[in-house]
Amino acid sequence: MKLNDIIVRDAVIANLNAVERDDVIGEMVDAIIAANVAKPAMRDELVRAILEREKKGSTGFGKGVAVPHVKHKAISKMCATIGLSARGVDFNALDRQPVYSVFLLLSPEDRPEEHLLAMEVIFKNLSQERFRRFLRQASTVPEVLTLIDEADAQGFPG
Repeated sequence: MKLNDIIVRDAVIANLNAVERDDVIGEMVDAIIAANVAKPAMRDELVRAILEREKKGSTGFGKGVAVPHVKHKAISKMCATIGLSARGVDFNALDRQPVYSVFLLLSPEDRPEEHLLAMEVIFKNLSQERFRRFLRQASTVPEVLTLIDEADAQGFPG
């Protein structure tokens, strides 16, 4: 599995408008809906489910990244998007630092193994300091997509 297998390219947000965690999640779910990957009627339920997942433990893993995620019965195909914040967002991260890069992952409830594989691919890339730095420096959707393509093609050496 590669990032391009799960990232909805039309849902990537290079400059998030929201400044609060809950609003960022809503904005990113809206982007998935606008890209016709999820139904508008699912919006509030998806946001609620993601926020419920956040209550179990922050998905702000430190080093400026967060990976809010949820497995949900209304999702038929795994999908993810990326949102970037120049200001930084308080995600209650483990290192107490702001989050600048957010990967939102939505997975079908009945395919937990695919969810784990997707999380593994996301974390493999986010664990690379160079990938995180390039992602944070990206200011346009094409720059983000180029980074994703390059990461899939060759990976990033630490």
